[in-house]
Amino acid sequence: MNYPDYALICKALGDETRIKIFDMLKHGKMCACNILDKFQITQPTLSYHMKMLCDSGLIIGEKAGKWVNYSIDKKILKALNNFLNSTVSDIDKDCC
Repeated sequence: MNYPDYALICKALGDETRIKIFDMLKHGKMCACNILDKFQITQPTLSYHMKMLCDSGLIIGEKAGKWVNYSIDKKILKALNNFLNSTVSDIDKDCC
C-alpha cells in the first residue's frame, strides 16, 4: 500500500455512518439489508456509503441476488494496522 491508498481509507472512515458500518462488520459478513435496518437512511444513501468503503479497499462487496454481502478485507486492514503501528513505533523511538 502507498500514501494514496491510506488517504482513501482515512477519507472513507471520515464519516460517522461509515465508521459505524465498519464497526458492525468487525463481527463478520453482513447483507446490505441487515446494515440498512440499523440506520434511518435510504437504500441509495447506504449504497453511497458502501461505495466509499469499497472504493477504499477496506470493505469487500459480494453480490448475492439483489443484495450485496459486505465484509472487511483483512489483508487491507492488516496493512493499515502495520502502517499505523510503525508510525507509533517511530514516534516512540524519537520521544525523550
